[in-house]
Amino acid sequence: MSNLETVLSWIFGVAILASLILSVGFSIRSRRSADPTQRGLLAARMNICLGVMLIALALLQMFIYSGSTLRVIVGSAFLVLGIFNLFAGLRNHAFFTKRQSSAR
Repeated sequence: MSNLETVLSWIFGVAILASLILSVGFSIRSRRSADPTQRGLLAARMNICLGVMLIALALLQMFIYSGSTLRVIVGSAFLVLGIFNLFAGLRNHAFFTKRQSSAR
């Protein structure tokens, strides 16, 4: 493995681990929240973190490891799901932020 591949694998690994920890934290806080607006806001943040994690997994699969057909298919599926989660989370976060500010 070259130096660039080592650096990229560390960067993707840290991104995956950080987004996993944040995703679990937001999920737990969302399920414990009694306020529906706060619950939606935390669930949106969880979706953003899951999207980032899936995108990082897809990029790790596509750039680091040798490209077999199965890796490309799995990486593409992760990339599509990650982009969908990221945009859905951003849309929901904007919606619940407006809802929270108008309620005050």
